[in-house]
This record gives sequence, C-alpha cells and structure tokens, in this order.
Amino acid sequence: MAQVVVVTGASAGIGRATVREFARRGAWVALLARGPDGLQAAAREVEAHGGRALAIPTDVADEAQVEAAAAQVEAELGPIDVWVNNAFAGIFSPFLEITPEEYRRVTDVTYMGQVHGTRAALKRMLPRDRGSIVLVGSALAYRGIPLQSAYCAAKHALQGFQDSVRAELIHAKSGVNLVMVQLPGVNTPQFDWVRAHIDGQPQPVGPVYQPEVAAEAIWFAAHSKRKEVVVGAPAMQAVVGDKLISGWLDRYLAKTAVEGQSGEPIAPGRPDNLFEPLPGDHGAHGRFGAGARTRSPMLWASRHRGPLAAAAALGGLLLAGGALARRR
Repeated sequence: MAQVVVVTGASAGIGRATVREFARRGAWVALLARGPDGLQAAAREVEAHGGRALAIPTDVADEAQVEAAAAQVEAELGPIDVWVNNAFAGIFSPFLEITPEEYRRVTDVTYMGQVHGTRAALKRMLPRDRGSIVLVGSALAYRGIPLQSAYCAAKHALQGFQDSVRAELIHAKSGVNLVMVQLPGVNTPQFDWVRAHIDGQPQPVGPVYQPEVAAEAIWFAAHSKRKEVVVGAPAMQAVVGDKLISGWLDRYLAKTAVEGQSGEPIAPGRPDNLFEPLPGDHGAHGRFGAGARTRSPMLWASRHRGPLAAAAALGGLLLAGGALARRR
C-alpha cells in the first residue's frame, strides 16, 4: 500500500518540491493550496511518477476547510501517514506600516494554518497510534529580522506549540511524531508575490538553497523520530548565534538587513497573494537560482549522525590503542 501524504502549500515553492520528493518515492499525495492552476500542475507531476494525486483547493487559515480536506483525503486515498504543514504567508514591511488585517492574515496562515493541520492530522493518527506530522519552520523561528515581524513571530510561535504538543504525545506514549524542520533562505517564487511595503524588491537574507534541499529535509524528518531537523549552515548559525550573541545580532541586523532589501525597485501595481492566490502555475523555483546551493553537507551529516558518531568513537578507540601501544 502506498504511503498517503498531505502537503499544504503544495502548489508552488517548497511545497511543490516536497510534492515531487514524496511522489518520486511512490507516495500518494493530497495537495492543499488556494491556487487551482498550481494544484492541477502538481497533481499531474504526482501522476507522472505513477502515484495518485488529490488536489483540494484549501485556505489553511480556515479550520473548517482543513478538516473537510482531511476527511476527503481519508475517504478517497486512505489513512493519512504523513501530514506536512508548509503553507505560509508573509509581508515585507516596517511593523507600524502593517495593518492589523495584514498582520492577522500572516498569523492565521503561517501559524494557525499549521495548528489547524496538526489538529486534523492528530484526530486521525492518534486512534491508529502512528503517523508523522511535519511543521515547516525557519531559521527565523530563532532569530527574528527587520521588516518581517509577522512572519518571524508566527515561526517563533510554532516552536512553543511544538514543545507543548510533543510533550503531550510523549506523556501519552503515542506513536505519532511531531517534528519541525528549520530552513534557511530558499529560492522560491514567494519573493515575487509576497506583499511588500518597502521600496526594493523582496529578496532572501543570506545564502540561498534550492527548494529540493528543503524537500529532502522534509522527507527525512517525516521518516525520523527527531524533534527538529536544521537545514544548512546559515540556519544553524542563526540558532546558535541567537543563544550566544543575540544583542549583537540586533545591532548587526539593524545595519544590514534593512539596507539588504533596497535593491531593484518594486514595479507599480505589483500583485501579491496575501489575501487571494495569483493565477498561473509558478512552480518550485524563484529568480535566485544562479547562486543557490543544491545540497547541504550539514543535512547529510544530520541524516548520517549515527554512523558518523560510531566512526568517530571507533577512531578515538584506535587512537587511544595506538598511544597505549607506543607507551608499552
């Protein structure tokens, strides 16, 4: 029986790459997103790999739509094995220039959307005592940056949410795992459609990775028992740096992060997808592919940390044995 996987935000970017990753591994994939064009294109890609696809137009900010989608998936594809919470919304803007409605929308999609997805998945997985739920986070869950307060706050909130719910699952001795993937900057189309109250065209901060790297990490996380998977050295630097030099990072980002968004001017009347999806199939990749990284040595090391630790221990024993032999 094929694995049944739900991916939210499945029509483009990281979600689209994640759909491809699970499909090429033989999964049946339910695709949840708002844009019908991207959904249908993603469904065709699943079917090209020989799997079954179920495209369900869904706004994850609406709990009733998410619950209805989950029920439809189980009725048409079967019991859900993996649920990937990937959908998000963002806005590049100084805090005081974000309206309450805009702020609420980012929070409802990026944070509450993952809460709704987790609730729908747990209601079905807990009675079966199996399943995996992936929260797609960000290095910005640890280190907030200027001009993205709503997005950073939502990703921070996900950390507290995971800590609480995961502890409840452990207390219940549940076989369901709740794992969070912390991503670096990724080359996706989001920078061309995210709402912006700044002069320059939005762009990622720091080194950028291709969405396939994120998709590989999400697949790995879904099949592990880890609590967290951190992808890429920049994300790990953000995690560690905020613990050690948080105050210094505030001042550094104040000098660099705002100016870093002052590049190519935004075209007048530029559309965005904050409240409504944009038409068309936007695929997985954005416009930053020229310098984007196609692999993450850190992810490889994380995936193989057991053998690496064993090899390191063996090497230590051999060195200690050699030193002892020399003394004798």
